[in-house]
Order: sequence, then structure tokens, then C-alpha cells
Amino acid sequence: MNFPYSSKKWMTISLAAVLTTAIGAGTLTAYANTTTTEQTTATEQAKETTATTPAAEGDAKTDAATEAKATDAAATETKTETTTTAPAAAPATTTTDTTTKPATTAPAVGVEELTLEKAIAQAVETNATLQTARLDAKNADINQMLSYRSSAEMPSDMIESLAAAKGKYVNNAQAEMTKKLNALQVTATESKIKLGAQQAYYNLIFAQDDLELKKQSLSRAQTQLKVANAAFKVGTKAKTDVLQAEMGLAGAQANLTSAQNAVEVARMDLNDFLGVDLTKEWKVVSSNKQVAPVKMTMEEAEKEALSKRIEMTKVNEELKLAELNVKLIEEYSALSTLPGRVARNNEEKSKLAIDEQKRAISKEVSQAYLNLNAAREAIDYQKKAKDSAAESYRLTNLRFENGLATTLEVIQAEEELSSRENQYQKAVLQYNLAVVNFETALGN
Repeated sequence: MNFPYSSKKWMTISLAAVLTTAIGAGTLTAYANTTTTEQTTATEQAKETTATTPAAEGDAKTDAATEAKATDAAATETKTETTTTAPAAAPATTTTDTTTKPATTAPAVGVEELTLEKAIAQAVETNATLQTARLDAKNADINQMLSYRSSAEMPSDMIESLAAAKGKYVNNAQAEMTKKLNALQVTATESKIKLGAQQAYYNLIFAQDDLELKKQSLSRAQTQLKVANAAFKVGTKAKTDVLQAEMGLAGAQANLTSAQNAVEVARMDLNDFLGVDLTKEWKVVSSNKQVAPVKMTMEEAEKEALSKRIEMTKVNEELKLAELNVKLIEEYSALSTLPGRVARNNEEKSKLAIDEQKRAISKEVSQAYLNLNAAREAIDYQKKAKDSAAESYRLTNLRFENGLATTLEVIQAEEELSSRENQYQKAVLQYNLAVVNFETALGN
């Protein structure tokens, strides 16, 4: 069988295939632009010739048409030769079109923006748990008001017994304390809802950021497959390099699918917590807390928490009620009686409850304080690790291009980079949540 080209010609074509694969769409675009420019220049020259020499109009049109046909033929020949000599790039291009497309349709123009502050406000307004707590508090207040109205209205000069004194003072104090604690309970529930809204908000941001990282990883895997195919085509790499690149691409595609699913789940969780339509889409505005050292000391933080936390208000109110009961028994009866001894024991229990609550709050604040500092430092460490992994991936690619590394080494370097990028994003997420937990522990 006779070949139309010499061996030297075939070597030139092979080198052209490698060059076309490496340069990609940029080369074809540049060629198309050059061809277009040449066609435009030819047309303009034809027009100028027509304007200056009317008699040569037929010849000018003929020359322009001939030149345009020749240009088109050259472009067609080049396109055919490129397609014939470099088919390996086609699968990677097809993969890009089918795998980088998000699982869901991109939000349409006019999708409502969601900031951290707006998410908190929305949750406070529409969260079902908080609405239930508010209604329970109102019902409790109504019940207390109906139960103790008659006793509280009894004139002081008509009180002659312990039962009457308790009916007026203790029951009245109990009603006031219950009303106050109901309001505090609503406030506590509101704080938890705010905390939950921020956690759901940051979880969605993390899922979206992780999706972007997975897209970058997929793009790197696609590039590696193109390079491996081109190298195999000219015989500088083995088929195993192509297979390893294909495995890396498949893994990146699977990770992208998981990340897309995680975004949808995180969005649904946020909508559920906010009390809105589960399918509602948001244009989430990223809002990271300021990464700065905590200015206050741990002791100052504990002191602030003890003055603000509603748990301390609750136990202090209970101690006041126990002390009032002891006082009334001492005034209208005797502390040596059975009710008196019980009242004294309840007073001691209230004091112990205060001490126990102080320890619990101090422990919670201390842990939140330490976790916040650790999370802040973790961001710096994870960033250094991410930067080092990026440099390692770059150098491994250079070694691969010079025949000093395998495709497997490049894939491993890319996987390490993806892992470090993900850990850095997690560190940012953990810091944001640590700030929220610390502010909650302070009672803010």
C-alpha cells in the first residue's frame, strides 16, 4: 500500500497534532481570526479596485471570489487534518459540557438575596418553634392571671394567717416570676433560633464553596486527561497514563455530583429552619466573621456571661421566691415547724442551684473561648497547607511534562490539593460557627 506522504511529512503532521492538542481552542480561534482578516482585506482591496478602475470590475470580482474560495478550502483542509490527527481531545471536551453543568438550573434574575442578618430576621419572624414558644408564654401568663387575681387583691390588714399571707405575697410573687420566666424562655428560644439560623446559613455557604472547589478539581482532571492523551498519541506516555487520568476524571465527576447534592440539601435545611418554602432559592451573600484575636480575657468573658445569661436570672428569681417563703413562715408561723424546715431546705437548694449554674456557664464560656482561638489559628495553618499543596501540584505537573513524573503522581498531587482546599474551607466555616457560639455563650 502506497502512502501519499513521506515519513518526514508524517512526522511533521504528528508534531502538528501535539501542538494543536496543547494549544487547543486558542490556536483555532487565532486561525479563524486570521482567515477572517484576510478575507476582509481581500474584499476591501476588491472594492478599491472597482472604485478606481471601473473597466476591471469583472476581473476584480472574479479574483476576490477565487481568493475567498481558496481561503475556505484551506480552512476546510486544515480542519479536516486536525480532526483526523487529534481525535483524543474530543472525549475530554464532551465531558466538560456534560459534567460541569450544575444539577439544578441557575437562579433566575431577580432571585432574592439572603444576607446573614436577613436570615436571622426571617427565622425570628417565621420559625415554627419560636412561634410556638411565644404562644405558650402567652397562655401561661393568662392562666397565672386568672388563678391569682383574687388572692393578690386581698388588703394587707386583713391577712392574719400564713395561708392568707402566702395567698397574697407568695402566690403573687410566683405569678410575677412565672411571667418573667416565660418571657425569658421566649428570649432563650429566640437566641437558639438565631444560632440555628446562622449555622444553617454558613452550612449553605460552605456547600456552595465546596461545589466551586469540586468544579476546579474536575477542570484539572480534564486537563490532565488531555495531556495524557496527547502524550500517548506521540508515544511519549503509556496507555496506563491515559487510564489513570480517566480514573481521576471519573472520581472528580463523582465528587462534583455529591457536592451538587449537598448544596440542594443545605438549601432545603435552611429553608426549613427559616420557615419558608422548601424549594425557595436564594442568592446567598457570603458573610465571614472578622478573623481577629479576642480582645477580652477569659475572666472578662465569664463575668459578662454571668451578668447577661437568662439562666442566671432564672435561678436568682427562684432564690428570691424561696427567701420570701421563709420570711413569711418566720413572720406568721415558725421556722421550726415542718413547713419552716422545708422552706429553709428549699432556700439552700436555690443557693446551690445558683452555684451550679455559675459553674456551668463558666465552663461553657471557657470552652467557647478556647474553641474560638483554636479555630482562628487553624485558618492560618490550613491556608499554609493549601498553598503548599498548590505549589506541589504545579511542580509535579512540570515534572510530568519533562517525563520525570507519572500520571498517577499528578493525580495524587491534585487529590491532595483538593483535600487541602476543602479543609481550608472547613476551617473558615468552623471559625464562623465558633464566633457565633462564643457570642451566644456570652448571652449576646
